[in-house]
Amino acid sequence: MAELLLDLFCEEIPSGMQARAAEDLARLLEQALADLNPRNIRSFHGARHIAASLEVDESIPTRTISERGPRENAPEKALAGFSRKHGVSPDELTKENGFWVLNRTLPPVRAAELVAEQLPDLLWKFPWPKAMRWGNGSLFTWVRPLHHIVCLLDGQTVPFTLARQDDDAHGLKSSNVTEGHRILSPGTFTVIGTEQWLKELEARHVVINEEKRADLIRQGVHALADEKGLALVEDEGLVREVSGLVEYPVPLLGRIDNAFMDLPPEVMQVSMRVNQRYFALRTKDGKAAPYFAFVANQTFSDGGTLCIAGNERVLRARFADARHFWDLDRKTKLAGRVEALKPVTFHAKLGTQEERARRISTLAGIIATAMQLSDVQMKHAERAGLLAKADLTTGMVGEFPELQGVMGGYYAAHDGEAPEVAQAVAEHYMPRGLQDGTASAPVSVAVALADRLDMLAGFFAIGETPTGSGDPYGLRRAALGVIRTIRDNGLRIDLGSLLSRAAEAYAGKEGKDSALGELEPFFTDRLRVQLRNEGRRHDVLDATLAVTQVQEDKSLFTDHLDGDLVRLLSRVEALSDMMGTEDGQNLLAAYRRATNILRIEEKKDGPHHQAPEAALYVQDEERDLDAALNEAGPKITASLADDDFTSAMQHLAALRPIMDRFFEAVTVNAEDAGQRLNRLRLLSAFSRSGQLIADFGRIEG
Repeated sequence: MAELLLDLFCEEIPSGMQARAAEDLARLLEQALADLNPRNIRSFHGARHIAASLEVDESIPTRTISERGPRENAPEKALAGFSRKHGVSPDELTKENGFWVLNRTLPPVRAAELVAEQLPDLLWKFPWPKAMRWGNGSLFTWVRPLHHIVCLLDGQTVPFTLARQDDDAHGLKSSNVTEGHRILSPGTFTVIGTEQWLKELEARHVVINEEKRADLIRQGVHALADEKGLALVEDEGLVREVSGLVEYPVPLLGRIDNAFMDLPPEVMQVSMRVNQRYFALRTKDGKAAPYFAFVANQTFSDGGTLCIAGNERVLRARFADARHFWDLDRKTKLAGRVEALKPVTFHAKLGTQEERARRISTLAGIIATAMQLSDVQMKHAERAGLLAKADLTTGMVGEFPELQGVMGGYYAAHDGEAPEVAQAVAEHYMPRGLQDGTASAPVSVAVALADRLDMLAGFFAIGETPTGSGDPYGLRRAALGVIRTIRDNGLRIDLGSLLSRAAEAYAGKEGKDSALGELEPFFTDRLRVQLRNEGRRHDVLDATLAVTQVQEDKSLFTDHLDGDLVRLLSRVEALSDMMGTEDGQNLLAAYRRATNILRIEEKKDGPHHQAPEAALYVQDEERDLDAALNEAGPKITASLADDDFTSAMQHLAALRPIMDRFFEAVTVNAEDAGQRLNRLRLLSAFSRSGQLIADFGRIEG
């Protein structure tokens, strides 16, 4: 066993590329050195280091490899070509199982030899998303100028160079030298092994472990906030980004000029985050605090006083820009900006943002009516829908697109719009992500749903639907937002009807009918994904979606999304609970047994949907099952009508012991033709009772 360390030291790597690069390095080393059985692979990344450490065999032992060539009866040209390709004569080939075979014994290969052979090509082809050239015109590229390549095998340098023919690759070659912190510990140091490298980097003010850097940042900014009795606005994404920008994190606290404290807190937070990578703070009552936290990349002899002052000065300039947009935007009322949306294209085939705003307004009113909101709330929803996109023309949103909707809410409130309208404008993008909450105020809910349903109907109408992993317009996210909003608010509305109303705005669009026909199964798939992510059984959803239409002569299952998602999910929950019990599992077994018998026998003389005749019963188990079905059927139907799905499941589960006794005592395929047919009809009646609730045949296990 030998320890291999590869450390690639360059100028500052973009934060977002570091983790992926470390993963790629470990993966590519494992592939390139597969014959050495690489194991215990560790990867490291930081602002200027991408590295990997692993264990490999000391050598590849002597081995025999076999390569199959042409068939024995192949033309001589084929045999000659195979021999020439491998640099052997035809006499060196043997015949095995009808083919010419080349058996070669390869000598042992030392690990250092294989590493030196593989690494130059690996580094030349390293998959950076973006790379650059520098220096004297070499074609070798790296994310930023590469300075040192440490390559050690059990403490010894593995010698190789990146030079190729007339390209000197900036003179880069392997060594045992790298660097620590640029300012706190300038200069190079010698590496003799992984553990020594880790300790030496730490001593030279480089925290190479990304998790440790992130923890130092979290703990540091939290400690600074606690000292002032403040709370940190949690932002894990910013923690990770800053962790990639510094090698030796030193959290510091700055003060915000009181002149800017009347800016909306969201404006302050986004400006600090986007422009300066600062952390926002809040008071205990949730208001914006006059402080900000940031992370320096070094310690200071003055405790950071000068550094803090410099960052405060920069922030004043940033907030002055934000103040300019804030004051300028409020000079024009939000309602007056709707007209300015006319030249703003939403999509070439779907018109302008102004047209979209009017569609959202109309649809928001329809949804408000479906939610049984008051006339005043319906008018508020229509007004909010009309104003929802108006802030796209403001300077603030132009500078910070992340504030879409949020700024519209502030401007609507400033203009004297109804509080419900301003709130709906601010919240209509919710949820913005998986971790974000959904809108809960009734008017906000109506506008949030209208925004997403209009977008879905529009893009499906023009055939711009998600394909594979591609979803450029975020339609999957939009559908999930609709589902979450309905579920979180317990809305008893007909989603299918609302989709149809949303589609009416796109009458005449090419491909409208066929594309819109895909919306319902699209929502069904999103619901499956959501339930699967929650750890729920997708097969139970599939069974519930299979709605039974009982006709006079047959039962027909059709996949159909119940427009009332709350009702649908209540059925799924009740069925899941029943399937988790012994009665549920036994009932499922009985149902499968009955449907299997029916499937076989219906090929002979089916279907068997007619009612069984009581006069043909000869055993008590038949009579008991008939009585139980006649009693359970109306109860199940009544419970389903009342949306009492738990009771419906209980009435169905009550049939389980009766079905057990029936199968134990009764031979369905009796010799008497009349008895056989009557018993098949009895099984069909039992099957239809189950189909009132779900297609149990789709349930796994």
